[in-house]
Amino acid sequence: GVLPGMDQALALEALRRYDASGQYDCILYDGPGDLTTLRAFGIPEVASWYWRRASKAFLGSDLAKTLRPFAEPLLRSVSTVEFSSLEDLPERLGGMTNLLEQGRQAIADPRRVLAHLVTTPDPMAVQTARYLWGSAQMVGLTVGGLWVTPLAPGEVSAADFFPLTVRTLPLRQGSDWSALEAAVGGMFAVPDVPPPVAIDEGSRTVKLFIPGFSKAQIELSQSGPELTITAGDQRRNLFLPPSLAGRQVTGAKFQEPFLVISFG
Repeated sequence: GVLPGMDQALALEALRRYDASGQYDCILYDGPGDLTTLRAFGIPEVASWYWRRASKAFLGSDLAKTLRPFAEPLLRSVSTVEFSSLEDLPERLGGMTNLLEQGRQAIADPRRVLAHLVTTPDPMAVQTARYLWGSAQMVGLTVGGLWVTPLAPGEVSAADFFPLTVRTLPLRQGSDWSALEAAVGGMFAVPDVPPPVAIDEGSRTVKLFIPGFSKAQIELSQSGPELTITAGDQRRNLFLPPSLAGRQVTGAKFQEPFLVISFG
């Protein structure tokens, strides 16, 4: 049995194990064409935020204070991790933090993890693809291109997906795959697209690439060393580097598809 909501986490763990085995030149994952796939690839980013926040909140709660006389001796007796108090536990359990950070680094590197959008020329499908494109940036996932399938009449404007490469897939003729093989050539090349997040510590700016959203859909808040950026119903918690963590946001300017945040 699988607990509800765990399917994505198990699929991502399977991909991690395939990658760690070193037995494959390339792993292709054809996930559901909706937010389910993005939620899976966003697990390292989201889980690391919950890990930081939940551990601090629990250790400062009345429940932790009440359980401390009983929990600490019990955990020391059954755990293979040495610690002197509950406050030491998050640091001692560094394996979880390292695993999540490795996942974040892999997903942020287009040479290791690269996504592609697939759509038909139908206007509603095109709008969905643009929404998923912007949502992918919110989890730090680079999108390398757009594939248009000939399952509906019409054309897709390349301007709606600039700077992505837009490729139209031909219909397969009988058992002849040559036209399709030629169309997908170069799909694994690292694309020339902006990174989801670019931090310039010298100019004290953070630049986010958020296509597919309007200015009215973008919200920003700051809490200590973290920025929370909301685009539509997508949210990203960005942990700032030490040089910016103690500074306040002095300005934020959104000119589609970029949000530029300045610090004092």
